[in-house]
Amino acid sequence: MGLSLTNLDNQTRPLMVDEIQADIKSGKLYLSQRLNSQGQKDYPNLLLTAAQYRDDMWLADELRKGRLNATEQARKPSGGYITKKVPINAAETLAEGEFNRFYIRGLCKRAIGNGIADLVIYRAKQVTNPRSDSAAKIGTTINAQTLLSDLRINIGIDTALGLPPGPNSGLSVRLP
Repeated sequence: MGLSLTNLDNQTRPLMVDEIQADIKSGKLYLSQRLNSQGQKDYPNLLLTAAQYRDDMWLADELRKGRLNATEQARKPSGGYITKKVPINAAETLAEGEFNRFYIRGLCKRAIGNGIADLVIYRAKQVTNPRSDSAAKIGTTINAQTLLSDLRINIGIDTALGLPPGPNSGLSVRLP
């Protein structure tokens, strides 16, 4: 089950696409190391298609079609590296996280353009074990301009504001 994004509509989608295209043009689009060479080549257009017409689940399905590495290097606590299998949910984690990130960026632009200062944090996906810090954010508001700036600066990593708060959190934002 994918994200239930309240304001994913014909007003938000073009703004998502603008944000993706800006990252592609500036060379800042996050390309996960879990994507193989074909995946890295295909990913920008797949993400654009998902933003224009589809959703995070479609993107995950496309990534599973021979676009992910089978293994990855992981640092051992004692030092050095080991080779391990890429997690079975890697496609979903990547697709959900990045689709949500661009949805939030698009929605921030929409809010700012409509004179709406703050967006409301909500749970867009049910999770089995919600993190207490994530649960505490539900129903609170966040400034759209500050959030947009944060997401544009912090590409492919946790943001300073903590939204979205790490992989698989299930949190997003909506218009008030």
